[in-house]
Parts: sequence; structure tokens; C-alpha cells
Amino acid sequence: MNKFVLNGLNGLKALKITLLSTLVMLLASCTMTVDEYEEAVVQSLISERNNIVATGYAVISVQPHDNPAQQRILSIRASKLDAYRSLMEQVYGQYLDANTTVGELVVQSDTFRARVQGVIYGAYLVSITPVGDDTYEVTMSLDRRIVDDLRTLYFDQMSSRHGA
Repeated sequence: MNKFVLNGLNGLKALKITLLSTLVMLLASCTMTVDEYEEAVVQSLISERNNIVATGYAVISVQPHDNPAQQRILSIRASKLDAYRSLMEQVYGQYLDANTTVGELVVQSDTFRARVQGVIYGAYLVSITPVGDDTYEVTMSLDRRIVDDLRTLYFDQMSSRHGA
């Protein structure tokens, strides 16, 4: 074979090895990133004291008031309610309702609703933080013992309703 063809084949082989090793390194770093992300998500939900933590958000400019100071107060209040909702999701879970209608093997309609209902007490405010120029973030925390009490009360109430 021609010397240039052999050098070209060796160069192609070296290029393939380089690309493969680069791909392996990228995939390995993605795996580490996913693991780190999952750990961060868990840590954001459970604090050092084994409490559950929830964060709520609200946009300032959409609050129904002409006074900017009042809009900020309403935004803080709305973000606090959003954080409470998130706590309830963690304590009680969500009720999901989905309906799909199919006609002539074609989806005619598809609806999905989520609902959460419950009682939260004993939660405390961790922080109120402005995020950007137009959003507030409120973080709330709930002691794990209270979570256990709330779930016990909920299951007792549900079992008494159903005559168990």
C-alpha cells in the first residue's frame, strides 16, 4: 500500500481513539453531574436537622395593586402560600386526575388536574429573598416529628371516614 494511505489510516484510527476517549470523559462527567444534582435535590428537601424544606415563588409585577410596596408585600404573601403548598405536597402527596378520550384511534381530548389538600402547622419561615428584579422566594421548614404527627392524624381521619 501507499505510504500516504497508511498514514491516513493511522491518522483516522488516532482520530477515532481521540473522539472515543473524549466521549467517554464527557459521559463520565455527566454521570457525576447527575449524581451531584440528585444529591443537591435531596439536600434541598431535607435540612441538617432532618426537617423538610419547601420554597415558594411569586412575581411582584402581577400582584393586583397600584402601589409597588403593596405589590411586594402581596408577592411575599403569595410566595409564602406557595411554600406551604409545597410542604403539603411533601407531607400528603398529590391527588392526580387524568382523563384521555380516544376516538377512531386519535386522541380527542386529554386533561390532567393536580390537587393537594391538608393541614400544616408548626412550619417556620427560613428566609424571604428577592430573586432578580421581579420575584420573591420564601423558604419554609417543617420538623420531621410534626410531619409524622400530621400523617398519623390524616390516616386516622381517613380510616374513621371509611369505617375501618
